[in-house]
Amino acid sequence: MAEGYCVKCKAKKEMKDAKEVTMKNGRKAMKGVCPDCGTGMYRILGK
Repeated sequence: MAEGYCVKCKAKKEMKDAKEVTMKNGRKAMKGVCPDCGTGMYRILGK
């Protein structure tokens, strides 16, 4: 599982339903959902 920062909870957590996506500029990122509050979480990955 990927770890990301939830802005609503203000804490680092493991993302639920994490998927790797490619942004417009070609970089990769992980997109998921906070397991506690359900807010969308996003983490930009390295090249």
